[in-house]
Amino acid sequence: PNLAVRKRIGAELREIWNAASLAKAETSLAELVTEYRDTAPKIAAWLEENVPEGLTFFTLPKHHRRRMRTSNPMERSVEQELKRRTVKVRVFPNEAALERLVSAVLVEIDDKWAADTKAYIKWECQDA
Repeated sequence: PNLAVRKRIGAELREIWNAASLAKAETSLAELVTEYRDTAPKIAAWLEENVPEGLTFFTLPKHHRRRMRTSNPMERSVEQELKRRTVKVRVFPNEAALERLVSAVLVEIDDKWAADTKAYIKWECQDA
């Protein structure tokens, strides 16, 4: 599909993910699939097959939904740290050296997150 169609589909998907409830999201998804079934059958089939799995975050408590819907903040920090560390080295003698550095960085990030008192999600929270 062209850029305009992709942008429109992206906006429509955001509306589904921002729905007030799972039932409303499923209804909006069904309407979207119906809308594209004749004009873009591949897109309709993809939406029907893949998007319902992405709606499982609606089963979480409301206060966790926004954070669980995307992992972009976590991914961004990991990617930035990996890039920062690997750019400094520039040339690795072999693939194993690169894997060792990346593994060490990921272990370091995991240790930091495990010890961090500011958890990304506090599971003990109650709905407000």
